[in-house]
Amino acid sequence: MSYLTKNYNRKKISFKRGKGAYLYTANGSKYLDFVQGIAVNCLGHSNPKLIKTIKDQSKKLWHVSNAFEIPEGEKLAKKLCQKTFADYVMFQNSGAEATEAAIKVARRYFYSIGKPNKNRILCVKNSFHGRTIASIFASGSKKMTEGFGPKVPGFDHFIFGDHKSLKKKINKNTAAIMIENIMGEGGIKVIPDFCLRELRKLCNKKKILLIADSVQDGVGRSGDFFAFDQSKIKPDIVPIAKGIGGGFPIGAVLMNKKVAAGMTPGTHGSTFGGNPLAMAVGNTVMDIVSNRKFLNNVKKLSKYFLWNLNFIKQKYPRIIKEIRGRGLLVGVQLYKDQSRFIKKLMDNKLLTIRAAENVVRILPPLNVKKSELDQALKIINKVCTELK
Repeated sequence: MSYLTKNYNRKKISFKRGKGAYLYTANGSKYLDFVQGIAVNCLGHSNPKLIKTIKDQSKKLWHVSNAFEIPEGEKLAKKLCQKTFADYVMFQNSGAEATEAAIKVARRYFYSIGKPNKNRILCVKNSFHGRTIASIFASGSKKMTEGFGPKVPGFDHFIFGDHKSLKKKINKNTAAIMIENIMGEGGIKVIPDFCLRELRKLCNKKKILLIADSVQDGVGRSGDFFAFDQSKIKPDIVPIAKGIGGGFPIGAVLMNKKVAAGMTPGTHGSTFGGNPLAMAVGNTVMDIVSNRKFLNNVKKLSKYFLWNLNFIKQKYPRIIKEIRGRGLLVGVQLYKDQSRFIKKLMDNKLLTIRAAENVVRILPPLNVKKSELDQALKIINKVCTELK
């Protein structure tokens, strides 16, 4: 009997250890892990540099209150700001915390300039911004909000790709538009670069803020440090998490100087956010992932992987509907429910995870080897052959 609550539909398998792109069960079975904690372990399992960082820092200091200066956090914030659009960073523990904090930053900004009625956030219907009580209503998903009423006010929604609906929903109370650059849970749907540019122009015209939720697609996952980098835009607020800790819980909100001015002492806090142990890990991840050579290799591997997935799609046009994604955030959309496909992949020792619209989500570590991608392609092709 398990004493854990039943809010997860867990697969009947567990793992004893991991190394790079692989996980190992207690009996020694080896699985190619292309879930990686849902885009969290950006450098794979048991990365030697991260192990050394954790070991070294754990002997010094794990946690102190944010009532004191934390040099490791100052160092990571500087790296993030020097690498990105941001002028300031506020550290959290998770993606949900980061998106909630991003909403607070947007609302607080307008309050601080004497416009407290500008407090509504416009989001994509059926997007994903976390599992807290506010973030599920920000997502606008009936499935996620069912049973958690009353509705948290302050959020409006438009349909993905419906530009007319988006413009009509902006009103005098709109504070910001919050989007995922690549909708992860929503089916690996990429917002095109020209749309991101138009969103930025629209926000400028309406004098509202742009929040680019980069929790899943950020920190190198797209092949750029941020997925919006390719469009050359600068959002006002960007929540991140997942990859920045390489498996260690870290969240953060990046923001420009304008909106940061509203975050005065006492406006937000986090007990564990920015603790020395987490910050030490984040610094090591940042040093590796922000390197241009590393990111170019992600792009190179992505191009290879996506080309071969499309080749498999052409071979099995009645099974695979579309190949989606950018970088190493990849989705294989099927014509039928993906559950059986995912199960067969797992039977063949490849771990993947589902997303909306019958999409199989594939999330290798960013330092995956070409031979490991080939192994995954071979398994995917085999499963397609079995199901044709």
